[in-house]
Amino acid sequence: MTDIAARRAALFALFERLGIATTTHEHEAVFTVAESRHVKESIPGGHTKNLFLKDKKGRLFLVVALGDAVIDLKRLHEVIGASGRLSFGSGELLEEVWGVKPGSVTPFGAICDSEGRVTVVLDAAMMRHEILNYHPLENTATTSIRRDDLVTFLTATGHAPLILPCSQDAA
Repeated sequence: MTDIAARRAALFALFERLGIATTTHEHEAVFTVAESRHVKESIPGGHTKNLFLKDKKGRLFLVVALGDAVIDLKRLHEVIGASGRLSFGSGELLEEVWGVKPGSVTPFGAICDSEGRVTVVLDAAMMRHEILNYHPLENTATTSIRRDDLVTFLTATGHAPLILPCSQDAA
């Protein structure tokens, strides 16, 4: 079993232990919101994007929003309480801390961040959707989860999320 397969198995085992029901749809690898449009058409719920960011002091954030959300990265630090302007974290840092490769970023990566280095921020507009969709640690599938169950999962991994108005839709 590959490392990612083992982590994915651990993810689904944690969902089961927490009593969280999910549905997973296998598909070809998709790397961007644009590439995934045809996949999303057959999967109900809010489809998302995930921004792995760091601030001037090196604090790490995962901002999760709807795929078509407009987020002002120049002002986002003010909303989420970051120190100064935000920049994207490197692919290497993403893999080291969150356990996923670029193109597979997901809030489910919280299962890999045992040190709690990443602050998870969920956009308030996204949280209006009952069902939300994320990659289960790799971009060859999409897992649907209820929004309340997402919060339960994140809290169980030590990443109690901040729910803030990050996008223009949420403001």
